[in-house]
Amino acid sequence: MKKIIHLSDLHIGYRDCGKNFRTIIENIAFLKKPAENYVVVITGDLEDNAHEPLHAEEAMECVAHLEQLGYTVLLVPGNHDYGTGSMGDPDCVPVFKTRFYKNPEVTFPRLDIIEEVAFIGLDSTAEELSWYDRILSEGELGDAQLGRLKELLDGGSVNGLKKVVYMHHHPFDFKLGRQLRDSEKLREVIANRVDMLLFGHYHRNKTTVGRVYHGVWGIPRCYNAGSSTHKNGNTGYHRVIDLSYDDPRMDYDGMFI
Repeated sequence: MKKIIHLSDLHIGYRDCGKNFRTIIENIAFLKKPAENYVVVITGDLEDNAHEPLHAEEAMECVAHLEQLGYTVLLVPGNHDYGTGSMGDPDCVPVFKTRFYKNPEVTFPRLDIIEEVAFIGLDSTAEELSWYDRILSEGELGDAQLGRLKELLDGGSVNGLKKVVYMHHHPFDFKLGRQLRDSEKLREVIANRVDMLLFGHYHRNKTTVGRVYHGVWGIPRCYNAGSSTHKNGNTGYHRVIDLSYDDPRMDYDGMFI
C-alpha cells in the first residue's frame, strides 16, 4: 500500500512560498524513495491569486516536477485557486481544471483508486462563486456534489477499500467568513464511513495541537495540514501517512522545510 504525503495551502506566488515549495520537493525527493511508493495529496490553494498567470505557471511547473520525479500527485482546488482568496471568480474554474486536470469538464467527487485505497477529492469552493456569496473565504460542497458522494460510497466501486476523502475547507470548526457552510450535510454522508479526511484552509489553529482531529465524525484519521509552505510564518505540516497501519500514531511530520 502506498504511503501518503499530505500538503496544503502552498500559495505559490506569495513572497517566498514558491521557493519553499521547491525546497519541499527537493527534500521529498531526497528522503522519500522510491517515489513510486508515495502519493502526494495537495488540499488546495496551490496558487495565491488565480488572476496572476505567473502564480499558476509556477504551481504547474512544481506539480509537474513532482510527477517527473515519479510521485503520483492528487489535488483539489482551494478558494485562492478560483480567485483572489477573498473574492471568487467563476471564470477561474475551467481555467484551473484545464491547467491541473487537462480537462475543463472535470466533475467532483474525483475518484482515483490506487492499489487498495480509494482517494475521493471534493471541490469545496465552486458552490461559493455565485454573485451573492462569492466573498470572504467560505466553502460549500453543494447538494449535487454531496449526492454524488453518497452514491459513490453507497455503490460497490469502493467496497473493501480504504477510503480517503480530501478537500480544501476545514469541515469541523466554525470561523466566521471561513467555514464550510454545509459541513453538517457532509457529516451525514461520510460519518463512520471513511478512513481518513484531509483538508487545509486554516493556517493557524490554536485549539488542537498539530491540527489533528482523529475520531471526529467517527473518522479514524483527520488532518489539517495548515500552510505547508509556512505562509506568513504560520507553521504547516507535511504529514507522511501509512494506511497499512490502523494506528495513526505511526504517522509523522516529514518536516520537509
